[in-house]
Amino acid sequence: MRRENFLSGVVDDLYRAESRRVFATLVRLLGDFDLAEEAMHDAFAAALEQWSRDGVPANPRAWLISTGRFKAIDRIRRRARFDATLVELAELLDARASETAESQDDAHLEDDRLRLIFTCCHPALAPDAQVALTLREVCGLTTEDIARAFLATAPTIAQRIVRAKAKIRDARIPYQVPSRDELPERLDAVLAVVYLVFNEGYSTSSGETLTREAIRLGRLLTELLPEPEALGLLALMLLQESRRAARTSAGGEPVSLDEQDRSLWNREWIAEGLALVERALQSPRLGAYSVQAAIAAVHAEALTAAATDWAQIVGLYDVLLRIRPTPVIELNRAAAIAMRDGPATGLALIDAILARGELADYAPAHAARAELQRRIREL
Repeated sequence: MRRENFLSGVVDDLYRAESRRVFATLVRLLGDFDLAEEAMHDAFAAALEQWSRDGVPANPRAWLISTGRFKAIDRIRRRARFDATLVELAELLDARASETAESQDDAHLEDDRLRLIFTCCHPALAPDAQVALTLREVCGLTTEDIARAFLATAPTIAQRIVRAKAKIRDARIPYQVPSRDELPERLDAVLAVVYLVFNEGYSTSSGETLTREAIRLGRLLTELLPEPEALGLLALMLLQESRRAARTSAGGEPVSLDEQDRSLWNREWIAEGLALVERALQSPRLGAYSVQAAIAAVHAEALTAAATDWAQIVGLYDVLLRIRPTPVIELNRAAAIAMRDGPATGLALIDAILARGELADYAPAHAARAELQRRIREL
């Protein structure tokens, strides 16, 4: 019994550490998400049975991939007895079995994880489907976990995932990392999905599951594809999430940045974020995530709200506005100018933005205007 408990613990640990890698490779080898999922679970079940008799193999991950693939082939062969359309698939999978050793080294496995990310975030899929599929297949969250995080029902999330898989299959979306020419645009789509997940969690005090999963995705991307904007996004998320403990009062009320207890900020995450910002800003072409991370870094480096370098923040917003000229960024720049040059200057800029009508229904714009009017009255 003691040996069985030990082995069960070993398999559980392997599942937590390796299941997504195993799954990503099985998707490539089998060409189907659902078949790969079944094969992965079959492999882990077989491990519990066979390793108790034969011992844990020298390379458990490779054993799980090989076993999962052969379990899938056996499953398809059994189904092919009753469905002639599956005979060709069984023969194709059988023919691929000879590539086992080549497809299981670390380089191939990491490529498979990138393939999985880019497939789940393919622009042919609807944004809500990209998010649900990424959290399910890349992160390994259950349908119920995703539903709770997004305040949706499990059947709703399940349908999104089913439709996304059907779209991948029917549209023959390739399971591959984009070419160098395609990479910038496709990476933007992946980063947008990751940041969407993060913002969904960041907007609520109970959204820590989503923010942590987004950060985990960001870490994975920077490991596999250390592009400057991937570094910038990870830095931005770390610096923003570092303030979580200070963002709400004991009663659950939001606390503005200038009133937060900075001793509650996570200094370990801030240090990591600052180092990533420095790396991201070394790129000759600055991206929006990197500049936003640099703005967050200026706030993080200020020991008090009064010590914030607003001149530097305004300069960074000038750069960001050139990269991404949106009314919301223009509003944030106006608020920073108000801190540097006084509330009257900032109010004039916000009034000009509101006069164009672009942010007429944007509550933060009216809240910022009211705050500047209050500050002017107090002068």
